[in-house]
Amino acid sequence: MEERIRFITYKNKQILLADCSHCTAAEVEKISQLLPSYVTAEPLGSVLLLADFTGADIKRDTVTEIKKDAVFNRPHLKRSAWVGTEAIPQVFYEHIKSFSQRDLPAFKTREEAMDWLVKD
Repeated sequence: MEERIRFITYKNKQILLADCSHCTAAEVEKISQLLPSYVTAEPLGSVLLLADFTGADIKRDTVTEIKKDAVFNRPHLKRSAWVGTEAIPQVFYEHIKSFSQRDLPAFKTREEAMDWLVKD
């Protein structure tokens, strides 16, 4: 699953991609559990994070894991953007945002999300 978490360069900026696209619920949970080790290795307030949930299977247990990690990662994030949130039931998406006390803007495509992440 670690191959689904990687830094990519977009417009000369580093973006940490958490690619959960087309994953099972168990795979999304595993990615979510691995993500903090990547995020917390970076300076506080520095990480541009792109999470792609396109076609992912999201269950209640998956959301619980995502919520925990969203809180844990928060101090290291500069911005985060999500793609494929239609895979996440709206009530779960709202719970994640509320629990993590983070704005989690959703975009239709990775490119739109990355443009937003790297803008000054």
